[in-house]
Amino acid sequence: MLQTGSPAPDVVLEDTDGQAVRLSDPRRDHAVLVYFMRSTTCPVCNRHVQDLVRRRDEFAAHDVRVLVAVPEDRAAAAEWKARRGIPFPVLVGRHATPHELVGLSRKVFGSLQQSGSVLIDAHGVIRHAHAATMPTGGYDRRGITAALQTLTPA
Repeated sequence: MLQTGSPAPDVVLEDTDGQAVRLSDPRRDHAVLVYFMRSTTCPVCNRHVQDLVRRRDEFAAHDVRVLVAVPEDRAAAAEWKARRGIPFPVLVGRHATPHELVGLSRKVFGSLQQSGSVLIDAHGVIRHAHAATMPTGGYDRRGITAALQTLTPA
């Protein structure tokens, strides 16, 4: 898993429209928060996404763009995004799952996909990194809120 204070990895994901999203983009003028869902069918993860939706004004006030990464393919991700009315870009991997690319592996004999979150500031530095095997622990609301306070203007 990624470490707080380290540079963002040079990982390229795709949104549901096929557009590339680079976590380490040096031209970015805003911070990004990526929430890695265990699965689009995980009810706990879906509640976490709804909390992100409710907090979108708070994130916007800190100039943070929220992204949601899912382990499913682009078609399944697009269907989930439309059905749930998710206002954020939803990301998938190009050749592996987004989770694998940032070190969120499957645990407990490969049966449970880890979930977590990463906040990357406008300078490409990780300000928050959190991972959990159980979905109830995958969304660190307090940690994200504390990390928002560490952001500096671009």
